[in-house]
Amino acid sequence: MEYKDYYKIMGVAKDATQNEIKRAYRKLARKYHPDVSKEKNAEERFKELGEAYEVLKDPEKRTAYDQLGANWKAGQQGFQPPPDWDAGFEFHGDSFTGGSGASGFSDFFESLFGQAGGGGFQPGTAGGRSHQMRGQDSHAKVFIDLEDAYQGASRGLTLQSTIMGADGRPQIKPRTLNVKIPKGVKAGQNIRLKGQGSPGMGGGNAGDLYLEIEFNPHSIYKVDGADVSLELPIAPWEAALGGKIKVPTPSGMIDLKIPPAVSSGKKMRLKGRGIPAKQPGDFYVTLMIVLPESLSEKEKALYQELQEANNQFNPRRKLGLGK
Repeated sequence: MEYKDYYKIMGVAKDATQNEIKRAYRKLARKYHPDVSKEKNAEERFKELGEAYEVLKDPEKRTAYDQLGANWKAGQQGFQPPPDWDAGFEFHGDSFTGGSGASGFSDFFESLFGQAGGGGFQPGTAGGRSHQMRGQDSHAKVFIDLEDAYQGASRGLTLQSTIMGADGRPQIKPRTLNVKIPKGVKAGQNIRLKGQGSPGMGGGNAGDLYLEIEFNPHSIYKVDGADVSLELPIAPWEAALGGKIKVPTPSGMIDLKIPPAVSSGKKMRLKGRGIPAKQPGDFYVTLMIVLPESLSEKEKALYQELQEANNQFNPRRKLGLGK
């Protein structure tokens, strides 16, 4: 996937005001509109302009895009946005949860704004409108620790809200909220904070804030839905003889009984020890046999003795290979 430099496409500087972006789009849209343009690549350029303007006209999407694009250049191949690229950015609009609604935009756009889509930033107030109107809902992706899903927690989470500065450029205004994280929450679920969205108009109720939950990368665990997995290193003698060993889980240490003569890669399932959701997940332990980094002469002699005692054993027999 190719990274798109929307500022270059629009022919504006990265510090352009919103009005400058609007003027640039109008000028280029007239030039490349397929119905009137004589340029050879008019349709492609017009489509590209529309995509760039979809992002840069919206201060929220523009601010998030600016954070992402700091280390990328136009035309760079192999681009993949990191999963946390938009973490903490607050987007407004009901269409956040319904897809972009932008037909024909590039994979690059969809990978970034396939959910944030066309909600649109609506700063300010009703401008004299007297009837009541409920405020827009807002949405943000936040990252929590896996252990919080096991135990539940209260956390202070900082969101990046976008406001329009006096200079006509979007600015970030952080706000911190105390959030109760329920036990059993899974990645992709939303926590609703009533009244924490945009203010209402004419005395209308404020919108709600929906926090989409993701997990911070963990040093030892991997998460798949409500299931959690761990690669557990074991010594060769533990694999050969079996026995009980201590295993860490997000809910505490447990004793795991390993059968004798177990092979590396053996997966063991601990039912119901995954994320404690309404339907609890499972906890999977994959056994990985590891050797000491160096062997003493005595240890080498013992392995040689083991080799001689098992001279008929061929771990590569199924591959049609001899010793």
